[in-house]
Order: sequence, then C-alpha cells, then structure tokens
Amino acid sequence: MKATTVIRLMHLVIPWLTIVFLPKKSFKKFSTVSVFAGILVLILSTLAIPFKWWTVEGGHFKKLLNDLTFILGPFFIGTLWIFHFTFGSFKKYLAVNAIMNLVFAYPLNYLYQRFNLYRLVKFKPIHIFLFFTSYAWIIYGYQEFFHRNNR
Repeated sequence: MKATTVIRLMHLVIPWLTIVFLPKKSFKKFSTVSVFAGILVLILSTLAIPFKWWTVEGGHFKKLLNDLTFILGPFFIGTLWIFHFTFGSFKKYLAVNAIMNLVFAYPLNYLYQRFNLYRLVKFKPIHIFLFFTSYAWIIYGYQEFFHRNNR
C-alpha cells in the first residue's frame, strides 16, 4: 500500500476513533460549525485548481480523495474538539488554533509534501497559516451567532 493511501486512511479513521470520548452534547452543539468549517476548506480546495495553489499526483480524483479525507477527518473532528475545549474563551480558542495552524502549515505540510500527498505550487506555508487563521475567526463568529440565537 502506498504511503499516500495510508495517510489518507489515517486522516479519516484516527480522528473518528477519538469521537467516543467527546460528549454527545458537544458533538450536537458544535457539529454545525464543523460542517461550515469543512465547507470553507472545500471552497479553498476548489479554488486551488484554477489558481494552481497546489497539485496532487494522480489528478483531480486523488486531489478529491486528499481533500475529503482531510475535511471529514482531522478538520471536522479537530474543529469539534477545539470548540469543545475552548468555546467561551476567545483568547484560548485563538491560541489553540494558532498552534494547530502553525503545526499544519509547517511541520505537517513539510511531511505531507515529502510523502507526495501534494506539492505546493503558488501557495506557501504562510498562506496555509493565514487562511486557516482567518477561518478560525469566521467560524468562531458563526458559532457565537448560532449559540446566541439558540439560547
């Protein structure tokens, strides 16, 4: 089995294994914002094609596999966990997101490229960090809006 296939499977399976530890109330409360965050990443991934921000060996189908396993795995579940632990403390939320975004933008991005999961072309690690950080602000506002309207 190729390393890229193993990474994709790990992206999908490992985060979902942790969900048994997340309280059902948190899953229900934060699943909407996690879906919204996934949609934002899907838009970014779609824009990556015409703007040639990154490429994936194997064409559009392999890119779709990469995108979906990342969005449905670590991004969706990670968003649930981050909101579970930090919602209500914006400073803590921003700090945790900054750390996670830095880890993804630099060491994980480097490893993913070394394992040929993708190759950045017109996108740099700083762009990953900035996009995901801006998404953090957007989705926190989205969750705040939802939370206030559901009280």
